[in-house]
Amino acid sequence: MKSDNPKQSIIMTSDRILVQIPSVDGERRSRAGILIPATAQLSKRLVWADVIAIGPNVRQFRVGDKVLFNPEDRFEVEVKGEDYLILRERDVHAVATDRVDSGTGLYL
Repeated sequence: MKSDNPKQSIIMTSDRILVQIPSVDGERRSRAGILIPATAQLSKRLVWADVIAIGPNVRQFRVGDKVLFNPEDRFEVEVKGEDYLILRERDVHAVATDRVDSGTGLYL
């Protein structure tokens, strides 16, 4: 049954993660000061995104974390006029978080 309720919640399933890439408007500069136009695409460059929602089987991430992933390993979706991406937990390469777990590892 199709619902036209604009306040409908999004619940992720399995090991899926809903993320949103922060918008970077316009041009940016490299570390060397080279101006990179907004239309330039960088191949093989990993991207950071904010975690918006997680599925029940996601073990390593929480809402609010920033995750690093390959932009080719994603599915795009529009929800209420906003663009989001759906990733699998295994497609994420790194996480930046304020959480302090008792585990070992490197922190970004």
